[in-house]
Amino acid sequence: MQENYEGGKDLRMAVLIDGDNAQPSILPKMLAETAKHGSVTVRRIYGDWTTSNMKGWKDALHNYAVQPVQQFRYTVGKNNTDSALIIDAMDILHGKLVSGFCIISSDSDYTRLATRIREEGFFVMAIGEKKTPKAFVNACDLFIYTENLTIKPAMKEASGTNGKVSQKESARNASPLPVLLEAFEMVVQEDGWANLGALGKAVQQLDPGFDPRTYGKKQLSQLIKSCPEFVIRWLDETGPTAVYVRLADTL
Repeated sequence: MQENYEGGKDLRMAVLIDGDNAQPSILPKMLAETAKHGSVTVRRIYGDWTTSNMKGWKDALHNYAVQPVQQFRYTVGKNNTDSALIIDAMDILHGKLVSGFCIISSDSDYTRLATRIREEGFFVMAIGEKKTPKAFVNACDLFIYTENLTIKPAMKEASGTNGKVSQKESARNASPLPVLLEAFEMVVQEDGWANLGALGKAVQQLDPGFDPRTYGKKQLSQLIKSCPEFVIRWLDETGPTAVYVRLADTL
């Protein structure tokens, strides 16, 4: 999700990177995504630094102060990186060093780790490719797809002249409507309106991998506005402007 609905950026975040399952070229964007939810106080990357496939990370580590953690491959063909990352994560968890975690990997081996951390009441997000198994995605509070970090949203292409999602956009991505409608029903008030912040939290609960950028929009409010099924309004109340959503056919 692009808009932070958690009410502030007061979390202390640990970023743990599986070097065998992540892209060094987008490290700045991954750290920026994490920083939306708190201050990144722990930055570690795991891998066998004696192998050639880790060379791409070396420049990125110096530039962004990420601590490399060596994990030898004791058996040919066996990746021990996940074990080292999991052990460190549990040490950080029990040491109360942070209040949130970002696991950067597309590996389903981290599903149980994410679940265990959430059981302790900690915030868990992850960043990985769209091929990531759904079990890992749903084990997190929030999941960001790397594909949404490597391309610019096609804003003009995604919107037609009447504000609807274009046919080309619909063909490329599954419709966001089923999740949006289900989330709306979870938080709609008696007057038929739903607060956008509450709607965003409900969407995140239903699908941690839901991201407006998948549909060519930078923010949830822009995505809602492009859907003719919804009506959106801005109210200038005390403090920040409040945004509300309603079904168009109920007006």
